[in-house]
Amino acid sequence: MSVVGALLDRGTRARRAREHGSVLVRLDWPLLLAALALSLVGALLIWSATRRTLGDALVTKHLVNLVIGLVLGAGVSLVDYRGLRAYVPVLYLAAVVGLVVVITPIGSTINGSHSWIVLPAGFSVQPSEFAKVALVVAMALLLSEQRDVDDTPRHADVALALLVAAVPLGLVMLQPDLGSALVLVALLLGVVTVSGAPARWVAGLLVVGALGVGLALTTGVLDGYQRDRLTAFADPAADPRGIGYQTRQVRIAIGGGGTWGQGLFHGAQTQGGFVPYQQTDFVFSVAGEELGFVGAGAVVALQAFVLWRALLVARRAEELFGRLVAVGVACWFTFQVFENVGMNLGIMPVTGLPLPFVSYGGSSMFASWLAIGLLQNVRLGMSARAS
Repeated sequence: MSVVGALLDRGTRARRAREHGSVLVRLDWPLLLAALALSLVGALLIWSATRRTLGDALVTKHLVNLVIGLVLGAGVSLVDYRGLRAYVPVLYLAAVVGLVVVITPIGSTINGSHSWIVLPAGFSVQPSEFAKVALVVAMALLLSEQRDVDDTPRHADVALALLVAAVPLGLVMLQPDLGSALVLVALLLGVVTVSGAPARWVAGLLVVGALGVGLALTTGVLDGYQRDRLTAFADPAADPRGIGYQTRQVRIAIGGGGTWGQGLFHGAQTQGGFVPYQQTDFVFSVAGEELGFVGAGAVVALQAFVLWRALLVARRAEELFGRLVAVGVACWFTFQVFENVGMNLGIMPVTGLPLPFVSYGGSSMFASWLAIGLLQNVRLGMSARAS
């Protein structure tokens, strides 16, 4: 029996080594491949939207951003799962410093929002994108520290977490960047809810959020162009040659795609340059016009698959910290995808949020891949404990 037991034990160890021994084996490959596919589809759409005016410049930058994003995501994935908590204060402070710097004269205004730090060689950084990553891990740490999964967080812990979240949220609104602020609120609400916080905290957040949006719309917090965007959403025909022009052209482009589209590089609106900022905020309209309902639906399906894998990581996480990290990423992506696709379809106001992985923009690409790295980190941590 001892010989049989030794053989069985040896077989078990060998099986576990095959399953968990290699980092490459333990990665969530479906998640990784879906995010990579979205990034490559984005390259095609950006190329189609800009090749007539800018040649290969933007698509080349997009691919360079993708490579950098992959490196950043890989770096986060390989950080020791338990050691990741030690880096949270550093990430949070770095994000806050970036948000403070951007509202000083060092920051630059691009497309009406003072949200950028312009660097040499034509590069720029949008700190609010990295604030999303920092807030995910900061909230997860504060609401999971010294707790089991089934415990209810103390009121003091929830209050501290909300205070920590209020700092980057307030700095983002000072830019003002309503879209990024709404993303932060969405992930904050999701993490607090899943953490098991008492219902009164969740209800209070909903009330405060609604009041905050109301104040932003009725006071001078938002710039004039941002209020005009909301007006155009409420009444698209109010100024068809002014602020309503963009949303009208986007709807024409998507509507003209039909079921199968007009063909890549053959969209009338896209190739005619009728849609402003089509490579960034409105890249989805390129898919709608040139790839049709089928192609645009495939882009949405890939985004939904990424969200499903994030929720799967959250459900399987054995530690609360990892679960809350995955939930935070899922809430972030869910709201941002819904808002971007919605503003392209005319069912949501224009807020300037990019489509994750697909839209052109280095900061957005880096933050999105950092989020994928966080999900992979949680998954690798689960696999390591299982072995």
